[in-house]
Formats: sequence, structure tokens, C-alpha cells
Amino acid sequence: MRLYAATTNPGKLRDFARAAEGQQAGGEAITIETLAGLADIPAPAEDQPTFEANARTKAIYYSQHAPDALVLADDSGLEVMCLDDAPGVRSARYAEDQAQALGFPVAPASTLDERNNFALLRALDGVPEHCRRARYRCVLALARGGEVVGVAEGSVEGRILNAPRGAGGFGYDPLFLVLEYGQTMAELDPAVRLAINHRGRALRKMLQQVSERAI
Repeated sequence: MRLYAATTNPGKLRDFARAAEGQQAGGEAITIETLAGLADIPAPAEDQPTFEANARTKAIYYSQHAPDALVLADDSGLEVMCLDDAPGVRSARYAEDQAQALGFPVAPASTLDERNNFALLRALDGVPEHCRRARYRCVLALARGGEVVGVAEGSVEGRILNAPRGAGGFGYDPLFLVLEYGQTMAELDPAVRLAINHRGRALRKMLQQVSERAI
């Protein structure tokens, strides 16, 4: 059985592929592939207030471009408790939001991930360690023909450090300390990171639905 992911993000695709290894539905191996022609499909607006609403919007939209296919879409990000769960759905655009709010850039020219990490550290400047609890969250929606047929969620608990550590992963991984391992996501062995991350956990729950409900 093939599920078609509505993303070209190599990190997400790697996480999904790892989580799908060895999984079956109806005695058939499950594989994850990028939706064909995705680069040529105009992206929908991701302007909903929750991860689930954005994931549903994307799954419905992209599944209408692929008749009969099961299309998987996600929305995921970082929630920091003392920031009222920000960056949240704006995780990928946090530096941009902070720059607009403050009226000046919050970071020098660099990669998007570096700018977002810098903006997060700036927002947490002076915040004590015990107030830096955070979680990675991912919500997946599965749709066929414009109708959502499954929703699943995964999360990982952690804490935001004062400075980045590690060279693996992407996004906020160098700042996100996984409490049960005492290492950042960027420091963890790749096999461990793939096994415990929020996208993998969400996908395994989704694949269980696909198998049990014969979606």
C-alpha cells in the first residue's frame, strides 16, 4: 500500500520512511512516496490556528489533485510553555514574525533554521531553566478524494537550552533537549532520533488506523 506525502522536505520524508519500515496493512507492505507533481501544485494557505486544522486543510487540498490516492499531510512544530505555546503553528516562520513584531530583524542573514533558533533564544533571554519546558508536536491528516479519513498526533517532551548543541537533525533540534536521553535532538544517534521523533510517533499511530480500519 502506498501513501503519498504532500511534502518535499527531505527531513520529514526521511522520518516518515523510517517509521513506515516493516509496517503492513492487509498483508501488504506500506510505503511512503512524495506526491507526484507536488512541485507544480500551488501550495494552499497555512493560516489555520491549530496543527490539526492546517494538516486537514493540506490533506484535503492535495488529495483533490490525486484521485483515488491516499494523501498524507502534516503540520508540526515546537511549543514552548512559557511562551504560551509559541512558536506553534508559526514555527517555520518564527523569525519573520518576531522581526515584524519588533520592527527590526532579530538575526543576521543566515539559514532559515539559524534565524528561527536565534529568534527563539532571544524570546527566551533571561527565562530560567525550569520555565523552558517544551514539546515537539506533529498532527497528520490522511485524505482521499477531498475527504479526511484519518488523523493522528505524536509529540516529544523536552526543554529549550541556552545555546545550540549538536550537528544532526534540522529546525530547532540543536536547542531541543530530549529529557529522557539528556541530549538534544541534534546530538542523538540518527537511529534513536528517527525512532522517537514526533513525526514518527504520529505516523505509527496513523498506520495503525490504516491497518485496523482498512482505510
